[in-house]
Amino acid sequence: MASVTELIGQSVWDSDGIWVGHVVDIRVVKHKGELQKSHTVYGLIVSSRRAPLLLGLTRENQDRPPWLTRTLSRLVYMGCTFVPWACVIDYGSGEVHINALRKELSRV
Repeated sequence: MASVTELIGQSVWDSDGIWVGHVVDIRVVKHKGELQKSHTVYGLIVSSRRAPLLLGLTRENQDRPPWLTRTLSRLVYMGCTFVPWACVIDYGSGEVHINALRKELSRV
């Protein structure tokens, strides 16, 4: 079984076998207040164009003004598709298979 970080770059296929795109980012929820820092994956950002620029743009501000980060992320993630983690049925074979149709997924 692939680790979550190995999902980056994998092709995503919907339940009808239609190509959705490549995984370009992973959305997680950070759990606060626990002894160990833990995260839960809640979705994948999928794009039909591969762009390394998409990786982690919204993770840290890195001394950029908040408005600049929001503006850049809107431009870069435009046209991407959000795939909820609950839709992922298989991701261990080098491809991600989901149990939803491409047209039912929401745009970012």
